[in-house]
Amino acid sequence: MAETKYNFGMIGLGTMGRNLLLNMADHGFPVAGYDINPDQVAGFEKEGEGKPVKGFTDLATMIEHLSTPRALMMLVPAGKPVDNVIEKLLPLLEPGDIIIDGGNSHYTDTIIRDKYLDEKGFHFFGMGISGGEEGARKGPSLMPGGDKQAYLTLKPIFDAIAAQVDGVPCVTYIGPGASGHFVKMVHNGIEYGLMQLIAETYEILRKGLQLDNQELHQLFKTWNEGRLQSFLVEVTRDIFGFRENGSEQYLVDLIKDQAKSKGTGKWTSQVAMELEVPIPTIDTAVAMRDLSKYKTLRVRAAAVYGDEPAALDVDKEEFLKSIEEALYFCTIMTYAQGLDLLYRSSISYGYNLDLAGIAKIWRGGCIIRAALLNDIFNAYEKAPSLEHLLLDDSIRELVARSVGGMRYVLTSAITAGIAVPAYAASLTYFDSFRSENMPSNLIQAQRDYFGAHTYELIGKEGVFHTHWTPLPGKP
Repeated sequence: MAETKYNFGMIGLGTMGRNLLLNMADHGFPVAGYDINPDQVAGFEKEGEGKPVKGFTDLATMIEHLSTPRALMMLVPAGKPVDNVIEKLLPLLEPGDIIIDGGNSHYTDTIIRDKYLDEKGFHFFGMGISGGEEGARKGPSLMPGGDKQAYLTLKPIFDAIAAQVDGVPCVTYIGPGASGHFVKMVHNGIEYGLMQLIAETYEILRKGLQLDNQELHQLFKTWNEGRLQSFLVEVTRDIFGFRENGSEQYLVDLIKDQAKSKGTGKWTSQVAMELEVPIPTIDTAVAMRDLSKYKTLRVRAAAVYGDEPAALDVDKEEFLKSIEEALYFCTIMTYAQGLDLLYRSSISYGYNLDLAGIAKIWRGGCIIRAALLNDIFNAYEKAPSLEHLLLDDSIRELVARSVGGMRYVLTSAITAGIAVPAYAASLTYFDSFRSENMPSNLIQAQRDYFGAHTYELIGKEGVFHTHWTPLPGKP
């Protein structure tokens, strides 16, 4: 065995893996990294020059250099590649060693791997990591779930490298099983919703008010200094001001309007439907990414139906004030939907999630970090059993102060022919949520009429079926 021992091993020295290791080394932890690509290994060692880092192109050799119990993180593409790495690792490790999946694995895969590795005597947990390249290097938000003892063994490392807000590291033990990857999946679903809402805001301002990129840059700069402050508003501000060296054109205007995805938003919608939890803003965001890929069809439809929305007939200053309110309102609704999914899934899957703790670690490092998360954290901190975010008094006040602008912006945009599906989904969710009596009684009557599916009555126990007036053409 080699004399030099490293506290932590990384499998995969791409952007995220490399930067996480360098982050650990910055905090004094000796770390080792493995990659099949020698250029990645050489680049890692060059960036880590003068720090306690070592790169390897041979997996067995790296493992020999790890202190025991060995702790290794995989940052490889989700799916079969993760299973392939695990099978390569097992003959090289000993029971009691720790294996971490830090990628965007589907939580159902994590459930299977957790059981499989536990039976073989290994500690395993899935950890959601958010913050992208910069977050990994300077401080991400970490969502570890699974083997708690393994997490506690590595807690000093995670506490050191995580983003800090008010002196508190943005990492906490999420819960048992696949809860870490589940929470990261929902985080990404919220991210989809927020990105779609910002894109629709851009659409309204660009088409409806004819704002140019410099005006958009300044507007988002102002918003990022107020209650809309967030990482996504901040990067949007920068995008609107970006021109490549020597170019007079803004880069955003040259990018194709076809959005791609890695599937985590879709997974969020799928599990929400399985659990019967409504998340329409997130569902719409997923659908709009899909629709954006219909570029050829959209071009043909534009030629058939026209593609020129009317300019908004509004007072510009009043409208800009209202659209800030509208985006803020929709942001609240998106977080509320995602957190409701976490609340319901916690009950269904036995995760026992601490929503205050989750909101706390999302305040820094991650893609959905925002000033609003302080209000969300406070809501769950004072009422840990809060059934829905919109029932909190302080959140209710925020909604009440912004819903007027929301209605004004939505009706103006729809009248002008500007597509704002996530805006509409957000307001409709709110109006349905606050509706004491929904028209679902009619749906139940219809179901019973054509399918004898029965119904329940107000103020009367039991399940009922009626022989309704025969369908046309039937006796």
